[in-house]
Amino acid sequence: MALQFPDFDPVALPIPAFHLGALALGPFPVRWYALAYIAGILLGWRYCVRLIRNGKLWGGRAPTITAPQIDDLILWITLAVILGGRIGYILFYMLVNPQQRAELFADPLEVFEVWKGGMSFHGAMIGVAVAMAGFAIANRVSVLGVADLVAACEPIGQCFGRLANFINGELWGRPTNLPWGMIFCNHHIAAENGGRCPDDVALTPRHPSQLYEAALEGIVLFLVLRWATHRAKWLQRPGAVTGLWLIGYGVIRIVLETVRNPDDGMPDFPLGLTMGMMLSVPMILVGSYLLWRAFHVAPPPQTQPA
Repeated sequence: MALQFPDFDPVALPIPAFHLGALALGPFPVRWYALAYIAGILLGWRYCVRLIRNGKLWGGRAPTITAPQIDDLILWITLAVILGGRIGYILFYMLVNPQQRAELFADPLEVFEVWKGGMSFHGAMIGVAVAMAGFAIANRVSVLGVADLVAACEPIGQCFGRLANFINGELWGRPTNLPWGMIFCNHHIAAENGGRCPDDVALTPRHPSQLYEAALEGIVLFLVLRWATHRAKWLQRPGAVTGLWLIGYGVIRIVLETVRNPDDGMPDFPLGLTMGMMLSVPMILVGSYLLWRAFHVAPPPQTQPA
């Protein structure tokens, strides 16, 4: 027994129709992945504003940045996610994959065809790190303080992104015999493969790993960070929330890579490693250092509230 991947079809469901295009603005289709980005950024922005307006979280000192500065930061982060995510995908996946590398060299303009898919979480993370550093320098604020705020909000966008992966029928898991194994085959997937789903997809129940990631990288990690910001008051220790996020995401990603199907065409790495695993190990190392530093370096002296 296995679950059948839903046939998200515009005829079967009311507007907005659950298909890859979601809806259209004139001749331009608005895709579910784009809507996920927009929802994650908007909700993360509002949550960040709530964090800085909650004086109890800051122990008497002023928040790292102000609400107007967050408005500016959102633009930096949005551009960084798009550019970093695309550049990271090219470096970490396309250039490593012989088939995709050949296609890229044959048509270099494919670099700009983001609407065809191909974004790397780790690339986006690096892009955001560079953007946060530039923003902090430009505004003369703490880089780690800015990073802590962004880290506390990141799981919101991560959850929406993984749900969009599921709706799109992409990044499915490895084969499984578990009762919730899912056969990832519908009209959209078949259309992308010449009118029929590949046999290894159409006949094989697989882990719905996108939902695992939405739950663990999104909901669970958000709740852990919520504890850190609201219960443990770690926003008063620069770098602590960022360190916890890096460790949490890195560990979750490595564990889930064991049930997530590797990208087609990727080389066989030693010890059964995947690209996602290897890119997540540095996250755990850097996060461990930041967490150690947060509790061994005295935070700046508190100021008395006005």
